[in-house]
Amino acid sequence: MAAAGSAAEARPEGQEPLLGSAEAAADEDEEGESRDVVETQEHYKSRWRSIWIMYLTMFLSSVGFSIVIMSVWPYLQKIDPTADASFLGWIIASYSIGQMVTSPLFGLWSNYRPRREPLVISTAISVAANCLYAYVHVPHSHNKYYMLTARALVGFGAGNVAVVRSYIAGATSLTERTSAMANTSACQAVGFILGPVFQTCFTLIGEEGVTWKFLCLQLNMYTAPVLFGALLGVINIILIFAIFREHRVDDMGRQYKSINSDGEGSDVLDQNTEGSIDHVAVVALNVLFFVILFVFAVFETIATPLTMDMYSWTRKEAVFYNGIILSVIGIESVIVFMVVKILSKKTGERAILHAGLLIVLIGFFILLPWGKKLPNIQWQEIKNNSIPRTAPTEMLMPFWSLQEMQLPSNHTGEPVGCPVTQSWCLNTPVIYLAQYLSSDVLIGLGYPVCNVMSYTLYSKVLGPKPQGVYMGWLTASGSGARILGPVFVSQIYTHLGPRWAFSLICGVVVASLLLLEIVYKRLIAFSVRYGRIQEENC
Repeated sequence: MAAAGSAAEARPEGQEPLLGSAEAAADEDEEGESRDVVETQEHYKSRWRSIWIMYLTMFLSSVGFSIVIMSVWPYLQKIDPTADASFLGWIIASYSIGQMVTSPLFGLWSNYRPRREPLVISTAISVAANCLYAYVHVPHSHNKYYMLTARALVGFGAGNVAVVRSYIAGATSLTERTSAMANTSACQAVGFILGPVFQTCFTLIGEEGVTWKFLCLQLNMYTAPVLFGALLGVINIILIFAIFREHRVDDMGRQYKSINSDGEGSDVLDQNTEGSIDHVAVVALNVLFFVILFVFAVFETIATPLTMDMYSWTRKEAVFYNGIILSVIGIESVIVFMVVKILSKKTGERAILHAGLLIVLIGFFILLPWGKKLPNIQWQEIKNNSIPRTAPTEMLMPFWSLQEMQLPSNHTGEPVGCPVTQSWCLNTPVIYLAQYLSSDVLIGLGYPVCNVMSYTLYSKVLGPKPQGVYMGWLTASGSGARILGPVFVSQIYTHLGPRWAFSLICGVVVASLLLLEIVYKRLIAFSVRYGRIQEENC
């Protein structure tokens, strides 16, 4: 996208801005027309400092989710022996449910009030939720419900993702937007990767740790991570008060006063925002985003049970190997986020989104079983001294929750292979390891591409009007997909097998590609739609 006659289009992110002084505004160009004031250097620096605070907020939100995922199951067993694996599934899902509920609400709030308010309140909720999690061992009963409440509140706080993305959309020009959205997604991905790393470091404290009786607090490997997360949240709140300022620029990079700036923004330009949003494009992008996160939720959920069934891996082997694979995919995603910033300037966001969906489709198509070799069949029933293998329950939980379902020390008799209780095991060909690894690489490539392009196109279609509510609905769509993905796996994979599961996923992705083709020409920036700027990339 490029703005005719705008200096903002020629300035890449990080380059010194044009100075907006009275003399510059009064100067005339060669044709005798006055030049627009773009922004002052002070405004430019303040704007990008605020955007970097939003990057940090996104990073800390991701860390707050993933820093305890590795320890939820053993901590739950320790504080409440009545809790079973199915309840663990609800605890894991409560985060996404909480985020789905609050995202539109925080987004609506940010449309009419200074964004600092929902940002601080949501982060404070996360801090309080982490503190509650550290004390769930104190009550004498119903401890599991306190843990469920704590994780749901962390999800409520994570609803600020909608505020973060709506602010970045309003504080960047079209030429800056893709890069800023890619950086935001990269910060989110790095947070998900580093959270378990922080958790691993805290395991050095041990299960007993240190007890402070006057605070009724046990500082151990389970509570230290959430208290660290609470500390990061407090630091985030301080930075929001100290550094964050409201800024808005139009699609060409010219600054103007935000309706929710509370006096912080500059009123150099009162941009005309007349024109209706293309709601067909908005709904289509919500559907596409739901599909993208749905298929990835299925992918990460199915990793552990699929490899256990197909390759006769034990639980520990499946968790260890898949942990390595998914860590590599996380690193791959961060690299992809950086690459798409450059690539989008040459090909355009719509073409890259189309390519990303095609790559995801190929990744799942490769997983379809073929050949004549069948997987090893697990005929032996698990004995009473082992953890029951309830496949449907396992499917309801993402792969990370399974990492904590450790086998007892006397697990040498653990049955491996495809359980005979899954009737498809008797007639479905094995999925070769090369197929699985190739699919991992392709899905790890296609998913981040689709993720960034969806957010970028969505923000451009919405235009200069406040985007809080719309971003809230988009975030809610993603949260709903992360909830329904594991449910889909639990039903289709367990009862019908990988052939049906992956065929249906391929069908869903094909349908999304057809939807993209139908609305392709409508996925253009608001300013392009109303002829305010010209479109370069198709």
